[in-house]
Amino acid sequence: MTEDNPETKPWRDPIVADVRKVREALFAAAGHDVHEFCRRLREREAASEHPVIRARNRPKAEPCHPTSCR
Repeated sequence: MTEDNPETKPWRDPIVADVRKVREALFAAAGHDVHEFCRRLREREAASEHPVIRARNRPKAEPCHPTSCR
């Protein structure tokens, strides 16, 4: 059995919940097809006037050598 004790329930962030809800709606609108979902996102990015920063534009970190990473 589970109790409805607020101290034992995990905290639920309402902002994260809203982001996940919107993401699921967008994914459903794309027919749950990841390629269509990404195509639609790229289309929205292109139409937006906001700059888009992608991870591949960041400088790559140097790989850590096993003897020097401690």
